[in-house]
Amino acid sequence: MTYDVVIIGAGPAGLAAAIYGKRAGLDLLVIESNPVNGGQVATTYEVDNYPGLPGIGGMELGNRFHEHAEKLGAQFLMGTVKNISALDASDAESLGTDGFTGKTFSLQVETEDGEESLEAKTIILCSGAEHAKLGIPGEEELCGAGVSYCATCDGAFFSGLDVAVSGGGDVAVEDAIFLARSCRKVYLIHRRDTLRAADVLQKQLMALPNAEILWDSNVVQVNGEDEVTSLDVVNKLTGEKKELPVSGLFIAVGIHPNTDALLPDLQKDQAGYILAGEDGVTSVPGVFAAGDVRKKPMRQIVTAVADGANALTSALGYLQEHSSR
Repeated sequence: MTYDVVIIGAGPAGLAAAIYGKRAGLDLLVIESNPVNGGQVATTYEVDNYPGLPGIGGMELGNRFHEHAEKLGAQFLMGTVKNISALDASDAESLGTDGFTGKTFSLQVETEDGEESLEAKTIILCSGAEHAKLGIPGEEELCGAGVSYCATCDGAFFSGLDVAVSGGGDVAVEDAIFLARSCRKVYLIHRRDTLRAADVLQKQLMALPNAEILWDSNVVQVNGEDEVTSLDVVNKLTGEKKELPVSGLFIAVGIHPNTDALLPDLQKDQAGYILAGEDGVTSVPGVFAAGDVRKKPMRQIVTAVADGANALTSALGYLQEHSSR
C-alpha cells in the first residue's frame, strides 16, 4: 500500500497533522520511535499554558492527542525511520497506478520485529528535537519535578522560589532574565569565566538585583526525592564543592533537532533545523516539516499543533495538485 501521508513523529505536531489528515479523508500512517505518546510534552509534569486545559499533566495531554487521532482512524507504527529515498512513479510497478503524478517516497523503518518498507506520496517530518543534557545524577529522575529544559513552559511554577539556570549562551541568559521576573533568586551557573550570550543580554542580566552568576562552575548532582531541593555545584578552578538550595534547575546547554535519517537534499540551517515556513513546505517537493524540527523562533506545544495543521494542509494541496483524477 502507498499511503497518502506518512507522518514521522507522534508529538503534538505529528498528532495534530494526523487529526487534520483523517478529517480530510487521507490514508495516513504515523511512525513513532517512543512508546510514550506526545513527544517531549509527555516528560512535563504539568502543562499550564495550553489554552483551555490549565494544569493538565503532560502525559495526559499527549494521550488525549493520541486518542483523538486514533478515534478518527489514524494508523500507528512503532519504529525508527532509518532511511528515506524518493522514487519516480516509473521506478516501480506499484507506483503511479492511481493517477498520482508526483514522486513517491520509500521509507525503511526498523521495528521490534525487524525492518519494514513503506511507500508514501507525501511525508510530514515531525521528529522533534532533543535538549542536550548534563548527564548528572538526579537529572533524569527529577525531570518534570524541578528539572526543566524550558523556562517559558515551566517558569510560572517557581514564582517566589529560588532557581538555577545551567548554561552561558543566549538561551540560558534569556531564561535567567525571564525567571528573575517572578522568582525570588536566580543563579546562572556557567562553566567558564565569560558568557557566550549577546552583550545586550549580559547587561540586562547583570543589572538584575535578584540574579547571581556562579562563574567557572558545574552542576554535578541534582538532589531531592520527589522534587528538587538543592544542587551540588563544583568550582572548576578551586575544586570547592557546595550545596546550593534551589527548587528548580533549568538546563539550557543546547538543543539538537532529530534530522539524522532524513533526506540528504533537505535544506537545513547550520544547527540542523529544517528550513520551512509556517506552511511547512521544505526544499524537497512532497516533504513537509512541523514542530520543533523546523527552524522557528518559538517552540511550544501550541505552536507545534499549529505547525501540524499547516503542514497537513500544505500536503493536502500538494496531493490535489498532483492527482490527475
